Amino acid sequence: MIINSDLAQQGADTGMLLAASAQARSAATVTVTEGKPSEFAIRLGVKSVAHGTVTFKVTNKGMVPHDFRVCAKPTKTAVDACAGKGTKTLAPGQSGSVTVTFKAAGTYEYLCTIAGHATAGMKGLLKVT
Repeated sequence: MIINSDLAQQGADTGMLLAASAQARSAATVTVTEGKPSEFAIRLGVKSVAHGTVTFKVTNKGMVPHDFRVCAKPTKTAVDACAGKGTKTLAPGQSGSVTVTFKAAGTYEYLCTIAGHATAGMKGLLKVT
């Protein structure tokens, strides 16, 4: 009887580990730097992420306020505006984060929504697999 109880506990432990592993795979963190190497630049720590939940940790290393938005719908080209989720306006030196759930693979735009910043180059495309 003890052996069967031990095997049952091992099975339960394995199930919990598999569930935790799947959850860890579906959650990702992306580092975002704004205002460096130039004032109107956005650099992501990665060029692609797996679909699922992604937290973007954003730091404004520039000299003027910036924000960061991830567009809600996939696109083929980067434009200067979109609906989506984003940070509040970040003062120079300030950090913030935004969590987005990508339900489907595709290419998603990210940008700074401060007037004129996306047009000046603060935008890009993130591949979601």
